[in-house]
Amino acid sequence: MRLYPSIALILLLSAGCQRAPAQSATTAATPAPAAQGQQAPAATAQTPATAGQAPAAAATQAPNAPAATPAAKPVPAQLPDVLARVNGEVVSRAEFERAIRNVEARAGRQVPAEQRDQVYRGILDQLVTFHVLEQEVKARNVTVTDQEIDARIEQVKKQFPSEEEFKKAMASRGMAIDDLRKETRAELGVSKMVEAAVKPLVKVDESQVKDFYDKNPSQFQQPESYRASHILIRVDANATDAQKKEARATIEAVEKQLQGGADFAAVAKEKSQDGSASNGGDLNYFRKGQMVEPFQKAVEALKVGETSGIVETQFGYHIIKLTGKQPPRTVPLAEVSTRIGQFLMARAQQEKANEFVQGLRAKSRVEILI
Repeated sequence: MRLYPSIALILLLSAGCQRAPAQSATTAATPAPAAQGQQAPAATAQTPATAGQAPAAAATQAPNAPAATPAAKPVPAQLPDVLARVNGEVVSRAEFERAIRNVEARAGRQVPAEQRDQVYRGILDQLVTFHVLEQEVKARNVTVTDQEIDARIEQVKKQFPSEEEFKKAMASRGMAIDDLRKETRAELGVSKMVEAAVKPLVKVDESQVKDFYDKNPSQFQQPESYRASHILIRVDANATDAQKKEARATIEAVEKQLQGGADFAAVAKEKSQDGSASNGGDLNYFRKGQMVEPFQKAVEALKVGETSGIVETQFGYHIIKLTGKQPPRTVPLAEVSTRIGQFLMARAQQEKANEFVQGLRAKSRVEILI
């Protein structure tokens, strides 16, 4: 179900881009090129959540190239005050322009002139859909409490480094907290209504899970994986020679501690400047390609239980200990059945939600006036 991006959602998504990497559990200092958190090995190379599309082989077997997208109807340069009506309810120019600003803020740029008609038509269509849904929320007397709104806004705020950054994002969109509360109430109301309408219609049993597993063997092939711990002394990309020298001296002192018999995990907790320090430097399992090249090469040269010398990456200086290694394998059904079930449930609910929304639109009187 694709709705127009509400301000609450825009803020949430924008916040994710604004977070300083150092705030994540595995930060940019962890040598993963895109620090996305640590994955247990049973997650497999392609979990069902990413494997829900057609298998890769199918993409190469399509007999015909996809048809070109038809050109969108031109949108007039001068917009009228009313762009559409949904069961008599107005979709105003002000609402439309605000939605455009939100989309542009999310993209970090204005809509390119050559894409204007297509993007604007898409935004208008999503606004119409959202009006249909809001009307149905009212018709069904779906209620959203102030406590639910407060909780959702707190979730949004937590995606920002600080309260000040949150307020800046609000100000940049020209909105007050009351506007956010209104948007959040509408968003939660629609979510609750759709969930209530769709959830009872979807069931996933063990036979469906096994059938998916059996038909998608490539999705459950896990390559060789490694488990390592590390101690990091950060070096900023713009560090001076003096700062680099200081960091090097610090990691050399750490190396001497370890060579003297100090416990790796204890030293990591005390000295490491990575988010993994609280776990004794443990990075859990990772696959080849998930770490930057110097780190990966150092790991591959170690035997389980061995500790590396000083390894330099773009994040600083590391000392690495290999704590585990797993050969390539097919992940057994027992390890992934829960995730497959969740994926199948989410996919089925999405399909039912699309049908539900389209059904509401089909019953509505929609007038597009541009």
